Amino acid sequence: MQEKLTKKSGGRTLLIIIIVMTVLTVICGVTVFRLYLKRFTQEHAGTKYDQYYVMITGDENSAFSSAVYEGVMEAGQEHNIYIDMLGEHFSSDYAREDLMRIAIASDVDGIIVTADESPVLSELINEAADSGIPVVTLYGDNTQSRRCSFVGVGGYNIGKEYGEQVLSLVREHPDLTTVKVAVLVNANALDSAQNIICSGIQETFDKTERIGKKIEMTLVSVDATNPFSAEEAIRDILMKEEIPDAIICLNELHTTCVYQAVVDYNKVGDVAILGYYDSDTIIKGIERGVIRATIAIDAKQMGSYCIDALREYNEFGYTSQYFTADITLIDKKNVAAYRKGGE
Repeated sequence: MQEKLTKKSGGRTLLIIIIVMTVLTVICGVTVFRLYLKRFTQEHAGTKYDQYYVMITGDENSAFSSAVYEGVMEAGQEHNIYIDMLGEHFSSDYAREDLMRIAIASDVDGIIVTADESPVLSELINEAADSGIPVVTLYGDNTQSRRCSFVGVGGYNIGKEYGEQVLSLVREHPDLTTVKVAVLVNANALDSAQNIICSGIQETFDKTERIGKKIEMTLVSVDATNPFSAEEAIRDILMKEEIPDAIICLNELHTTCVYQAVVDYNKVGDVAILGYYDSDTIIKGIERGVIRATIAIDAKQMGSYCIDALREYNEFGYTSQYFTADITLIDKKNVAAYRKGGE
């Protein structure tokens, strides 16, 4: 009996400590953020912005987040709106959920957040809505919340593009009766976007019945928040006695890690890499023949859509539930034209 009481008391104490730490983290974050806002106001004394939005990604340094933010800033400037990449100016790293709490406590005019279906994020988005702050979910959605809009990509079409690339690989290698495909999925994502992409891949693979080939697709859970964990998991895949014929990556980090690992472990030509996004590193990988193809997303367009959604909601009280950005398949055939067009 005494042991049960001790355990219960210990659990209660731990819960109190967690709550206190969370509150202190938010208070510190709000204090730092308000000091930044004060300095920002002083530096832009001659410019008065109509609204102030924040963008929360949890990965401010990725090329994808930077490109989206660029699109957000360009669209915001056209309408006299300033958008901050929340967390970028903090000396400490804050979790996405803590950044949401800081934004709500700071009473910003709008929030753009890379989301998933976690219950905690649902509660925070609803809390923002109760406070009169519209929230746009970016890339990943939170369908259980009262977010005003979702800006993303057509996951099913992306899956079909990946599937067609694998089918073309099958046609190039008639000696292969069974093709093994590994799809790297984000271990930390609680959303349906990955499932939709995988459904598009699998449905495309069903066509192989007509060409007498068998494709075995395996989902490999890989951490997308820690580059070192991702590198270790990918190394394990490539160091096995039998490696996949193709690896499909669903984010920028995994694509970059697979590209580097294939080069490091001398597996170039042994495995086809199907990547995600069009960072300079990934494009170079296609030019060098290491990466077979990648899906490029119009990230700046996504950023512009985020501003459109928040502006419409703040002005009219409603906006479109979904905005879908354009995608482009880049491979050896069109990479030079894509590079030239980008320049």
